[in-house]
Amino acid sequence: MKRIILLLLFPMAVMAQSNKLTKSDKIYGLSKFWQEVNYNFVYLNKIDRVKWDSTYKALINTIPETKTDYEYYRELQKFCALLKDGHTNVNMPAGKDFESMNTMFGDYRFFIENIEGKAIITHVNLSKKEEIPVGSEVIEVNGKTTADYIAESVAAYISSSTDYVIQDWSRSSLLRGLEGERFVVKIKKPKGEIVTLNLAHKTTEEKEIYPAFPSESQLLDFKWYSNDVAYMALNSFGDRKIDSLFLTKLPELYKAKALIVDLRNNGGGSTGIGSYILKYLTNDSLLYGSRYSTRQNTAAFKAWGKYTEAKDTVNNDWNKKALLSYQDNYFYNLDYSPLKIKTTEKRIVIPTAILIGHNTASAAEDFLIYADNQKHMVKIGQNSFGSTGQPYLFDLPGGGSARVCTKKDTYPDGREFVGYGVKPDIEVVPTLKDYLNKKDATIEKALDYLHKKVK
Repeated sequence: MKRIILLLLFPMAVMAQSNKLTKSDKIYGLSKFWQEVNYNFVYLNKIDRVKWDSTYKALINTIPETKTDYEYYRELQKFCALLKDGHTNVNMPAGKDFESMNTMFGDYRFFIENIEGKAIITHVNLSKKEEIPVGSEVIEVNGKTTADYIAESVAAYISSSTDYVIQDWSRSSLLRGLEGERFVVKIKKPKGEIVTLNLAHKTTEEKEIYPAFPSESQLLDFKWYSNDVAYMALNSFGDRKIDSLFLTKLPELYKAKALIVDLRNNGGGSTGIGSYILKYLTNDSLLYGSRYSTRQNTAAFKAWGKYTEAKDTVNNDWNKKALLSYQDNYFYNLDYSPLKIKTTEKRIVIPTAILIGHNTASAAEDFLIYADNQKHMVKIGQNSFGSTGQPYLFDLPGGGSARVCTKKDTYPDGREFVGYGVKPDIEVVPTLKDYLNKKDATIEKALDYLHKKVK
């Protein structure tokens, strides 16, 4: 049965946006970003250079004609997304002219997540929980299937090293837009009924959300499960305070027979913060982290490389460097040495499950590289975010900014994880049924695994 609901709203146009940037500003900002990528981007050898340059050339003509500064920055973000890197981004300027809404539509509010490859409504404002039940799927946006709409209007603006993160973010930001921007969405309820809503972004006054979000996670969450299994969520390596919080838990952790370390919501921070904690969870005196490399640009070698052919590089390192420099493909390998552990404290070397997922990123992935060869540890969940590195930050006209990844990280043996993610030893893919039943399948799998180890 199909039922059409047209939400009648007061006429509302998209708010007028500033257009303070001159055409020269816009071309300069575009060219600045293009230039910094060409000189500094560590994965330049992985992109389609012909497409990259031809897109830049086309934008020189079209980007000055953008009607607003917001539209200009959106075009820069779309250009940046061609690089497919999670540590290379264009950031909007601060201010109300650049603030887009995501979940609010006046009388309605929707939070959407990627579950089983579908755009599933996971939370609504409390008054709409019966009309639009949790678990409903957005199947159409503005006359297009959700998949087609994402491909044409959402994914193309997202900078990510992995396709699965693009899919996650495309669904969570599916209906993002400026105040007043309209969407006609078709929603399929859990029992199959289909409704159509005519929505426009407007602040939702109702504060209550259903189901209510859990209280905000702490920097470090700690609790016990049966059979003396300790659970510790390390939710960020961006604040060194987490190391002190960890030390306060040591007396309890020494009583554990098994341990869960949850990194699923750890978006990174400082590699040193995470490795400080890891040193207590291993008997090793050395930890082997990522190997680093960066592009090296030496002008004279690039000039010589123009006149160098592949045959000239045989047994000739000078010519090899010249040719690679000309091709923007000469890499400098940074000095590598393992991390030396200096602590006299008692270690906690017990069966350990590390929970990972698509939001385990950057420095949290560095933690996983250090832990890769620990035989008492097992990774459970989904692929990690698949992006780390050292970004170079710079300003853009009008108050915006950008960053370009300058450092390539690999496993110590050269295996790549940027663009692929660190893979779990035991994969657990959450389902819609799990979500509706409030079941954390990843923790359940970890507990099942550990309980067998401590019997």
